[in-house]
Amino acid sequence: MSGLYIHIPFCKQACYYCDFHFSTNQTKKDAMVKAIIQELKLQTSYLDKPHLETIYFGGGTPSLLTLQQLTEIFDAIYSYYSVSSDAEITLEANPDDLDTKTLTNLTQLPINRLSIGIQSFYDPHLRYMHRAHTAPEGENCVKHAQDKGFQNLTIDLIYGIPHQDHSVWLNDLSKATALNISHISAYCLTIEPQTVFGKWVQQKKINPVDEEFSALQFEMMMQYLENAGFEQYEISNFAKEGMYARHNSSYWLQKHYLGIGPSAHSYNGTSRQFNVANNAAYIQAINQQTVPYTIETLSISEQINDYLLTTLRTRWGCNVELLQQKWQYDLYKHSGLLLEEYFQKGLLQREGSILKLTKSGKLLADEITAELFLIE
Repeated sequence: MSGLYIHIPFCKQACYYCDFHFSTNQTKKDAMVKAIIQELKLQTSYLDKPHLETIYFGGGTPSLLTLQQLTEIFDAIYSYYSVSSDAEITLEANPDDLDTKTLTNLTQLPINRLSIGIQSFYDPHLRYMHRAHTAPEGENCVKHAQDKGFQNLTIDLIYGIPHQDHSVWLNDLSKATALNISHISAYCLTIEPQTVFGKWVQQKKINPVDEEFSALQFEMMMQYLENAGFEQYEISNFAKEGMYARHNSSYWLQKHYLGIGPSAHSYNGTSRQFNVANNAAYIQAINQQTVPYTIETLSISEQINDYLLTTLRTRWGCNVELLQQKWQYDLYKHSGLLLEEYFQKGLLQREGSILKLTKSGKLLADEITAELFLIE
């Protein structure tokens, strides 16, 4: 089983924190859809067994596509690939796009899961991040989607947004859980150099993210969502029982996936491909029957590090026996003293051959994983 990711690189406006590839110029939408359809045809041989169990439309803002454009993409997918009858098919959407007409259109497609970019239920924070929707639109679009029959819903939230206290974040969590959704993805506000926020930090118009403030909100979120019946199955992802995001989980479980569209990534176990992050260059290359990608063949140490990076973030943890069987790598032999230190500090725990981060360890996930990396 494999996954398919399709990148739709258009947005109404630029969010000040966003570092993904997108354009606010939508004049090339039709040309982009045609190129995506052509790449789907050109890439059929990438996956050994192109039987898809998940399809994910990300971006950018896929909800900007028309019913006709989405229909054409789905026709191509089902023409060139085998799709499981119970495939999880997700569309990312912004609240301001999910009006009655759009939701009705989406019910005519194979889409069975919506990922809605709420980010916050507090208007001043939405304006601060330059989001296009209001707090009431955020709540209402979830209810309208449920009324239209979309029961498999996830929303995105952002924590660490500057405020004098944690009241807004607690209110965001309260509103999110009250909406009776099955999945929440929550990300810490990060400031990347090329974003508007990144430039403002350089110009000293705003302060960098307060790491202690963000860490407190992360801890509050873990406890709040656990009390509300959510399981933290990955650092940033929380789900009700049986409602894990199957597509995102495939990344962390190292399943193979194909990425279509500008800036999309693909992975087949031994290499990664990265499509060019330029709309015009992408369309031009595809029109010439060439996929404009860079390929990175993964060394054994890179494969091991990938495994550590992805699995330690999850509830399933890192299997040291699998490391030995697949790559002949003895983690205890190479990092035994470091592991013992993490056990003593309560940052890691052992369950047989499985290593997992504790709640305290999740606060330091990136640091712990980096220190366990195999350096060539």
